[in-house]
Amino acid sequence: MNTGLLVLRLVVGLLIAGHGVQKVSFHLGGHGLAGGTEEFRHDGFRGGRLTAVVAGASQIGAGLFLTAGLLTPLAATAAMGVMTVAGTVKRSHGLWVQNDGYEYPLVLVVCAALALTGPGRWSLDGALGITGRPVWIGLAAIVIGPTSGLLARALLHRVSTPAEGTPYAPATD
Repeated sequence: MNTGLLVLRLVVGLLIAGHGVQKVSFHLGGHGLAGGTEEFRHDGFRGGRLTAVVAGASQIGAGLFLTAGLLTPLAATAAMGVMTVAGTVKRSHGLWVQNDGYEYPLVLVVCAALALTGPGRWSLDGALGITGRPVWIGLAAIVIGPTSGLLARALLHRVSTPAEGTPYAPATD
């Protein structure tokens, strides 16, 4: 079981951290901070650079903490929060990422599993002896992570207007 948790943490943690690096730099195929800022604006968020920096830093931090198995419920909470936002933005595009879908944000399910199981013996939490947590901490992470993501989306997402170049289609009954 510990080997499986280690592999799971390494893959998911590094993917989330890499996704954050892309938001704020030209590394790993990213388009720099300007590109990350534009992506958020295109997806309808206000906040510009600050939104891109906070999202990128959250993904990098959460991903690295998950990879190391350090403060795993907290790291899983942060990862689930940012990936919940991504899932809500991409939901209308369908599942597959090649169609700009929400396939990647589904990793929050994996984060939920890590929040409940912990990182395993081969982790920094294991080395520090902080692996024995009550179940409620994992459950709290599963609630707080996505809820914080949805709250961030509600606070930062703006409604497009026809003046901003977004096509307007009046509602029909």
